[in-house]
Order: sequence, then structure tokens, then C-alpha cells
Amino acid sequence: MQTYPNWPNLAAMMFALARAWPDKPLHRMYRDGAWQSVTWGVFGRRTASCARRLSAAGVSAGDRVLICAENRPEVPVAETALLALRAVPVPVYTTNTVDDHAHVLRDCGARVAIVSSPALAERVRAAADRVAGLDLLIEMDGPDWADLIADTAAPDDIAAQADIIPDTALACLIYTSGTGGAPKGVMLPHRAILSNCAGAFELLRPLNPKDETYLSFLPLSHSYEHTVGQFFLPSIGTEIVYARGVEHLAADMLTAQPTLFAAVPRVLEVIRTRVLAQVARQSPFKQTLFNRALSIGLKRVDGAPLSLLDHLLDPILDRLVRSKVRARFGGRLKAAMSGGARLDPEVGRFFLALGLLVLQGYGQTEAGPVISANPPDRVRIDTVGPVLQGVDLRIADDGEILVRGDLVMAGYWGRPDDTAAAIQDGWLHTGDIGELDRGYLRITDRKKDMIVLSGGDNVSPAKVEGMLMAEPEIAQAVIAGDGRAGLSALLVAADGVDDAAVGRAVARVNQRLSVTERIRKHATVDPFTVENGLLTPTQKIRRTLVLRMNAATLDRISV
Repeated sequence: MQTYPNWPNLAAMMFALARAWPDKPLHRMYRDGAWQSVTWGVFGRRTASCARRLSAAGVSAGDRVLICAENRPEVPVAETALLALRAVPVPVYTTNTVDDHAHVLRDCGARVAIVSSPALAERVRAAADRVAGLDLLIEMDGPDWADLIADTAAPDDIAAQADIIPDTALACLIYTSGTGGAPKGVMLPHRAILSNCAGAFELLRPLNPKDETYLSFLPLSHSYEHTVGQFFLPSIGTEIVYARGVEHLAADMLTAQPTLFAAVPRVLEVIRTRVLAQVARQSPFKQTLFNRALSIGLKRVDGAPLSLLDHLLDPILDRLVRSKVRARFGGRLKAAMSGGARLDPEVGRFFLALGLLVLQGYGQTEAGPVISANPPDRVRIDTVGPVLQGVDLRIADDGEILVRGDLVMAGYWGRPDDTAAAIQDGWLHTGDIGELDRGYLRITDRKKDMIVLSGGDNVSPAKVEGMLMAEPEIAQAVIAGDGRAGLSALLVAADGVDDAAVGRAVARVNQRLSVTERIRKHATVDPFTVENGLLTPTQKIRRTLVLRMNAATLDRISV
């Protein structure tokens, strides 16, 4: 495996690869009742055609262009075409409300939008009517898009135009999920994403990646998927298979048989819960086999010695038990990458013990977004790994994680004061609290989310909430207690679970917590969803809003 090429910018990279690999599969999507592939050569011609015709329609350097679509091959075509014109893609979530779209359109001043379907077009159009309107709205499922990509001429002219773009130019504007206030537009230059690509290349070197298959599940508007699934993995020859959505994820795993997969921790938690529920329905003998396979696997994860009997049983249990769990992921998975939120170490250890390599990482949109990740050959699942190559990191006196390097954003769009607060002397202030342990980073909390009890004790809500949600009976959890004598919890029960079972789960967690961290009282509440505004599109709980909307309940149960 060679060193990662020094590409001048993302558009130049994509066109160069289209020239080098014209017949190599790039994208695969389920369409018209079958899985269909797109080669690099087709991608290059479609992208160049799209760039030429967008330019003819008046799109020029500096123009912000909203992109709202499910994961599909048209998205990287549109984005790369815009990059070649030095326009600025603004990827947004398909789950955005009209208000969400109106905020983004107003904030960035986009006058052009590219959407996937008539339903999404209607929502974007309604949002545009509230602000300055749109000069151009293109639907990927409509005739306008077909016309955009109809030119089959070689992409040489557009590729040459792209080659001269500096890596300091703005590559995209990605709006943060907004767990607190209104989302801010993060300005990511080409250098930030290319820095992530080079760092990820070195990180995956022990896997010796070659002709990999990646199941793209996280939205392409998510900064991680935008960088890793849209640019980095294609750049090392990986075929990108676009999943059909959460309801088809299990089936798509079996069909695509990915070697690489990325997910937020909640997806891994749900899979673990389902595996354990299935085991609970098996015969006592099969349950014993599973528990023994898990036990031996955990010994290996923890570096504990195996007994002679363990050594004898291990290959048998791997064939009878662990292989069946791995088969849920298609049977070829080399690594599953977890990020976007804290992964409970017990969840990670569960999969590692069953022979599935889970690599927990850490980052944020303002940093490209990947800052650190566990290397495949040296996993410490209770941490988020060492920093990527090219990243400087230090811990401030108050415990805040500070980051410096090419991966750092250029700033927040139209918000100089917020930019100055976030980037000081070249260091990005992440707002996360952490510690370094022999070069591995461990996240302990969000700086602004730390709970201070009335007795002066500091409690990490992320830690306690993660432990609660690792229990099969608890789907979601938010704890409160700032200024109070002890902690209270707002809990969402898993499907089919009653309050008594939730109470027993809380009791189990309390046994593993210190006195100050224990839940004194709890209440079960309705689920936190994207639709009711309590969950971001990336499945992060909006803690501030949850606490505000359940204020009366908290007053009743607070101690």
C-alpha cells in the first residue's frame, strides 16, 4: 500500500480517478427492481456534463447550491460538478422541515437547489417562498436532471478547469445538527477533507484495503459520510453500495456483503439488543453455547489467558455461534466504524468478542470531521483512538480538547464572532472534555453539558446516559440534576417493555455507578424522534429541548 496521493483538490481527484479507472465499479444502487452499477468512466462523463450545463444555466464560482437527496449516485455527480465550477455545495438532510430549509436558505443565501424527488422539491420550494426564492430548482427524478447529464463528451475540459483550484478554496458548507441552538454553516475547504482522507488512509493501512465494498447508510449530508463515503473510500478503489434505508438495512447487508460499514452507536446498540433477544428465545443448550462463545471472546478482548478447555472449544464455538452473528453483516465485514456519539464500551466489547472488528472514532463537522480513531491492529474500545496523521491535539487546563491542523474548518458562514470563539491561535476549541491515555484519546463529556449537583459534584451525563441505553429495556435516556441534590432520568422504554422492567434496568445500572452518579428517580416518556424535534437527523438527542419539553415531569421527580 503506497502513500496517499497529494491531490490539489477534491474535484481534480475525482476526475483523475475517472481517467485511471474507467471500467471500475464506483456506485451501486437499488433501482427499478434491481441493483445497478455505475462505473468511474460513466461518473466522469456525467459529472462533466452536469458542470457544463449548470455553468450554462448561470451557476458560477462562489454560488451556494442546496443539495437535498437520499444516498444515491446523483449526489456525488452534482457535488463534484459544483466543485469543478468552484460553486459551494450545501448538503442538507431529507428529514429537514420547511423551517429547517428556510433557515439554511436564509443563512447561506443559496439561490439554486438540487433535490431528488417531487416531495422534497415541494418542501424546499415552500421554504424558499419564505425567504428570497430560488432561481433554479432541479429534480434528480425529473427531465431536467436527465438533460444535465446527457452530454457524453470526454470530461477533459472540466477536469482541466478543476486542476487549478487551490486546496484552500471552499469545498462545502455543512450545517451542524444543532443539538442546542440554530445550526451553523461550517465552511470546509478542500484541504480539510483531503487531510482527513490522508489520515484515514494511514489508519486503515493494517487492513491492507483493496477492492473493498462499503455499505453507505449514514446520510451523505452527514459530515462523516460526506468525507469518508463520498470522497475517501472511492479514492482508494472502494465500491460504494447505497443502502435503501433503515427498514432494509439487514437485507442490504446480506445482499451487498460489505467489507466496510459505518454507523452511529445506536445502530450497533439495536443490533446487539436484537441478537440478545434472539438468543433468549433459544434452547438452554444454545444459550449456554452463546454465553461461552461470548465469554471466551471477552477474555481475548481483555487480554486474559485462555484455559486449555477454552482453546479447544474456541474454534468450534466460532463456527457454531460467532459466524452466525457475523453473517448478519454479510459475512465479509473487515471493520465497522462507529462515530457521531459515544459508543458504550460494553457494546463495543460485545462485537469484538464475537469476532467483529469495531473501530470507534471521534470528530466533529468543524474538523473535517475525523479527529481520531482506533487503528485496526491496536483497538482500545474504551477510547476513540490516537489522532489521525497530520492532527495536533492538546488538552486545555479545563480539560477541553483542542485541535490544530489542515483538517480545521475555515470558520462559520457569516458568523465571525462564533468563528473567533471556536478557533483561537489556530486551535479549534471542540467543546468536548477528554483525556489522553498513552496516546489514546478518551472523551468524558461535553464541556457545556456537565451537570453540577448542589453538593458541588460534577457528573458526566454522557457516561450515565450511555450506560442506561446499553440496557436492552431502555431505548433512550436523558438525565438531569443541575443544581439538585441528585440525578433524575427521563427514559424511553424499548418496544414491548413495561415500567417495572425499566425500573429493574435502572437498578442494574445504579449498581455500577458511584453514589453521586446514581439515578434517584426516573420517569418513562414518549420517544425522542426527528419528527418531534427531539432527535437530530444524525440520531443525536437534543438534550436541551428534551429537558425543556419535559420540565413539568422533571419538577415532579427531581430530588
